[in-house]
Amino acid sequence: THYLSLSPEVMDSVLVQGEPLEVAKATSAVGADEAGAISIFIGTTRNNFQGKVVERLEYECYDSMALKEMKKLATLARSQWPLINIVLWHRIGCVPIGEASVIIAASSPHRKEAQAAVSFLIDELKAKVPIWKKEVYRDGGASWKENCECHSRKKPA
Repeated sequence: THYLSLSPEVMDSVLVQGEPLEVAKATSAVGADEAGAISIFIGTTRNNFQGKVVERLEYECYDSMALKEMKKLATLARSQWPLINIVLWHRIGCVPIGEASVIIAASSPHRKEAQAAVSFLIDELKAKVPIWKKEVYRDGGASWKENCECHSRKKPA
């Protein structure tokens, strides 16, 4: 099934920025009078990974390509669910413990579609968008991380 826009005022907001991401602004951006549901995923920096103490995350990206791929994902999500508004925001640079690295939000007439779209969008963003994450540890070490979503797909024969 493919869906068309429900409203002439639909909005896809894609953003890559070094400043902190604001959940209230994302919620406001996806809100709409015709929305019966808003679903939001907020990816935050945790203080540990596999027994190591994490001090912060550092993100880098290829800005223009990241934004282009994020727009493609929004379009793809719209073809699968009746979405009203979409937010795909990612922070780059240093992201301290407890702060948001990524906010994905979608509004739709009903909750199931918004929830399914947000789950799809975060998985696809991690698999396809050229944004790279480095964990910086308290012991002075650091590690560039690969997204497991990139390896969970079957390789073409």
